[in-house]
Amino acid sequence: MDAQEVALRSLRARDRSVQEVEARLAAAGVAEQERMQVIESLRRTGLLDDRRFAEGRASSLAARGAGDALIRHELAAAGIAEEIVEDVLETLEPELERARAIVVRRGPGARTARYLTGKGFSGDVVGAVATGVDDELG
Repeated sequence: MDAQEVALRSLRARDRSVQEVEARLAAAGVAEQERMQVIESLRRTGLLDDRRFAEGRASSLAARGAGDALIRHELAAAGIAEEIVEDVLETLEPELERARAIVVRRGPGARTARYLTGKGFSGDVVGAVATGVDDELG
């Protein structure tokens, strides 16, 4: 199987970051120079786009109840530049609003606070919404 085919297969089911596609090509034994050529070709054609990947991934994580810290971590692990990560976070519903929605579903209290912390919400947001005193943050 050639390098282009490996890359296209990795993109068939979902968007991936440049780093993820490069890792798949490396795992398939594709030489570095050929990996770079394939990645550049995919970028030029629009099939590989880190910003689009980051927007989709961040939106998906936020919809599943992730806080900003978890989203930052996941995008950084996928090799997304910090500038893109911060731009994408600005497009999401504010972290405070996402946390409020979770508290409405789960109710305020210590269990919800632990849940929110585990989902990557900031300590300020967790402290405010889990105790029901989030007016000063919003």
